[in-house]
Amino acid sequence: MRFTELAVPGAYVATPRQIPDERGSFFELLRTEELSRVTGGPFEPRQVNFSVSRRNTLRGIHSVTVPPGQAKYVTCVRGALRDIVVDLRVGSPHYGTYAVNHLTAESGRCVYVPEGVGHGFLALTDDATICYILSTSHVPGTQIDINPLDPDLALPWGFTEPPLLSPKDAAAPTAAAAAAAGLLATWQPVS
Repeated sequence: MRFTELAVPGAYVATPRQIPDERGSFFELLRTEELSRVTGGPFEPRQVNFSVSRRNTLRGIHSVTVPPGQAKYVTCVRGALRDIVVDLRVGSPHYGTYAVNHLTAESGRCVYVPEGVGHGFLALTDDATICYILSTSHVPGTQIDINPLDPDLALPWGFTEPPLLSPKDAAAPTAAAAAAAGLLATWQPVS
């Protein structure tokens, strides 16, 4: 597996080495000791979630308060997604920087989202399915929702018609409002 750091510090895309044969193909999705070596910290899965979306569904931008914090390792297991991570860590020299990745079931590519970084995606196909491997279990009341259409973030979703948003995401505050409310994580430089 090859890891490449994204424009958002601490976020990585993982590209597996696929082994094809006449039956199909095989690849490793996650090797925690390798991810921990690359990121410089442990990643111990605590919860696995799936989300199934119809084409043009926009989900996110989501994060979790610190504490408890939550790192994510995400991949597309059916269909295709335009995946975006955005640095929401207050004080980060890269605050507002984002990285876009095209995830498909066929590619097996994964994105590692560190604590304090926001995540969202646009479903490019019907029945698009994303798998989230999470470093912490869900704790009610710790979810941070940022409006994915926040004009200050100006994320390049690439939709050609208005996306389908949940009422919660459509009513979510801007990143600036969330920062002013003290909801966002604080940048912790690596020493």
